Amino acid sequence: MTNDAYQGNPRLRNVRIEVGGAARQIMDGTQRVTMVPLTIRRKQNRKLLTPPSGSSANVMSGGMDIPMIKTLGKAFYWQRLLDEGKYATATDLARAFKLEPGWVAEVLRMANLAPEIIEAILDGSQPRHLNLQTIRGRRESIPRDWEEQKRLLALIS
Repeated sequence: MTNDAYQGNPRLRNVRIEVGGAARQIMDGTQRVTMVPLTIRRKQNRKLLTPPSGSSANVMSGGMDIPMIKTLGKAFYWQRLLDEGKYATATDLARAFKLEPGWVAEVLRMANLAPEIIEAILDGSQPRHLNLQTIRGRRESIPRDWEEQKRLLALIS
């Protein structure tokens, strides 16, 4: 199969063919048969984001918010793709992943959060009001300045 066939068909990209041993040739009169033992395996290319193991979150915290942690992981992954030049703009990235450009822009804003906010989310010690809607800037625009972010999201008094 040609390399172009693999590019066009995503199912073929997930298949790995390994040669399992030496080829054998069998001669039968005037006919020659070559047998090559192959192993065909389907690759499982799933990304798995594992949150940090059991942290002690106090009663006032929102606890581990797995959807928010996963979305934060997407934000940093997408930002890396943009930084590496794999996609020129967020719109190109959204088109490539077949996603809504507005949603991609909201998620990408999460990559600009203050390190203390990100730590609090990963530890599960963020305030209860700090949820995915708030962090993506749906209710109120999140400022770029980290100190203002922390003040707005009530991580410091």
